[in-house]
Parts: sequence; C-alpha cells; structure tokens
Amino acid sequence: MNQQQNAALKSMKEWLAHPDELGKEPAKIELAGEFDLHELHYYIFKYKKSILGKWLLGVCGGYEPGETEHCGHVFSEMEPYEETTAKEKAIAMVEMIRSYWMEQAQKYEAGKMAKDHDSAEDEEGNDSQAGSFLGFVLLSKPEWNLSQLKTDLKTDWDIDWNADENEAEDGEENADNTSFVICVGDMMAAVSLIEAPVPEEEAVANAANNYMWPGAVAAAKAHTAQILVAVLGNQAPVLERGKLLVKFIAACCKQETVLGVYTSGTVFQPQFYLDAAQMLTDGGLPVLNWIYFGLYQEGKTWNAYTYGMRMFGKEEMEVLQADAKPEELRNFLLDIVYYVLDGNVTLHAGETLGFSENQKLPITCSKSEVLEGSTLKIGFTANK
Repeated sequence: MNQQQNAALKSMKEWLAHPDELGKEPAKIELAGEFDLHELHYYIFKYKKSILGKWLLGVCGGYEPGETEHCGHVFSEMEPYEETTAKEKAIAMVEMIRSYWMEQAQKYEAGKMAKDHDSAEDEEGNDSQAGSFLGFVLLSKPEWNLSQLKTDLKTDWDIDWNADENEAEDGEENADNTSFVICVGDMMAAVSLIEAPVPEEEAVANAANNYMWPGAVAAAKAHTAQILVAVLGNQAPVLERGKLLVKFIAACCKQETVLGVYTSGTVFQPQFYLDAAQMLTDGGLPVLNWIYFGLYQEGKTWNAYTYGMRMFGKEEMEVLQADAKPEELRNFLLDIVYYVLDGNVTLHAGETLGFSENQKLPITCSKSEVLEGSTLKIGFTANK
C-alpha cells in the first residue's frame, strides 16, 4: 500500500474505533477499491466487527493527489459489503456526507446516528442485513428543475424540504443546485444531480432484464446524466426507509428530462414507477417499486425469481420449472413477497407455505440458478 492508502486505512480504523461507532478497531479490515469523485480520491474498505462476522462497507476520502489528509468524508452505515454494489453505495454515502456537512451540520448531532452495534439481533443479521436504499433516475441531459421537484414532493407526498429543520446552509452545493439533503424523522434522504451516466454501462446491461418495457435498453443507452437518490438511517424501520426512497424517486420521475429509473436490478419505465408508487397512497406496500420479478423460460416450463428482497434483510426467492403461464407465476411470487414484507415473515428451508388450509408448498434452500449466493426455492402448484 502507498502512503495515501495507509493514511486512509488508519483514518478508517480510527473512525470505526470511536465510541459512537464500533467502539474498537475492527477485527479485520481490507482495502476493497477506490474511485474519484468531485476531483478527489476515495477508498472503499470492507471490515468485520468480529473474526466470524460478516464483511461490512466503509468509505474514506477525499484526498488531493499526493496528500495524506482527507476532507472528512469517512463513514459507514454498518451495512453488508457486496462487491457488485460497493462503489455505488460508497458514492451515495460520500454525496450524503458532503451535503450533510454543508446543509445539516447544525441539525444532527453525531450521536443521532449511533446504533447499538453490539446487540445480539445485529450479530444474527435480521435488519442489519438491510442496506441503505438507493436508486438512479436516468436523465437525457444534466439538468433538473429543483422548484418542480420541491413542488412534487410537497403535493404528492407532503414532504416539505423547505421546512425550518431542512433549511439549507449557505454553501457550494446549495449555490449550484446539484444536491441537497432532507431529514425525515430518523432518516436522511440525499439527492444529487450527477452530470455523467451510470458507469461502465451498468444500467444498459441491466435494462435488458425488463421484459415489461421493450424500450428499457434504448432509454438506458440514451441517458447522459442521473439523479442519485439515497435514503440512510438504520434507526428507522426498514419498510419506512424503502417507502421514503419510492416517494423521492417518484417525484424525480416527473422531471422533464427523465428517461428511466435504474433500481432493483433493472430499468423501470417512469410511468410504471409512478403508477406502482400509488400503492402508498392507498396504505399498501409499493412492492413493484422495490422488487424486480424476473421470468425466463426453459423448454415448456417457466422460472421466476425476485431481486431486491435482500435490501429488506430477507432471502431472495425462486420458483423453478413451473408448468404455468408466466403471469400466473409472477403473481404467485408477488403474493408471497407481499406476505413476507407486510408481516415481517422469515421463511426457512424445511417449512411449508400455503394460502389455504390444505395448501402446503415446500420451501428449500440452495444455490441460485441466476443470482449470487443461495435462494429459497418455493414449490409451485398451478391453480386448477
């Protein structure tokens, strides 16, 4: 490691050792990546609270070339480290921190974000498996109308980001209208205009998954900028964090330059996202905003899977080789997802699941056919 990397490692350890965080140095920590943002350099770290614990995500920066003093952007939400999403989540944390210090430094005391990291529930997983919620609103050009966004948040969701507790401090981000932070209860929503497309054509590749929108790939290819929306705050219930993300993204979908929404492993059509978000106004859960239901055919049978359950600390699910119509299979899995999220139900391998007294669908767990890691396999019986 070079001098700057060693300095970042030392700073990350010191931050984690603070009494309001781990209270001690991590049992294990490794440099997992690096990136440039706003002409500063940042380092991604993965660390463990205990030797047998899970890898967690942290970020430290930003550094000027050749310097060993960072600008104060050191942070971790104590969320699981996943290689495929680490960079995006690290960028979201940095954007949140920048706005936080410029606009909210006097509003949130450091202890506000402290969590009981030593609790038994946290060691077992549960809600600690749920990461920060984020999404990318794809734009045709690097422009947004903040006045309209403000109006849409208030009109559609009764969120007033000009309320006294959310008044922006004077600063660069406020002056050039590229980002802002809103505190809603125990949550913080960070919204940033990024004048560049999602890196490495990631949105384009994942847009191909959306069988419901033939124009998804074209929309992803056409985007030149994005609005990054992130919701942080592990003190708030995980469903509330997810709901707040949907509200902010839905408001962004009304921007004139919007092309699509990249989240949950695919690119959604803006109008579809807006329509699905209406579940919130009826007191329901916006499952179609949160979870992508994948479908693919093998021979004469269909397979289905979920993408997005892990954000809620739940296992992803699959149904394999079902003799059913694709829409029937999708609705079947949708019902199970709603049941699990609405009731905070944890399914286990070896159990059975049923929506009637006599229905007993077997649950197993094994390596996924399409996703990383293991998933729950749900037995399927077609309606007669």
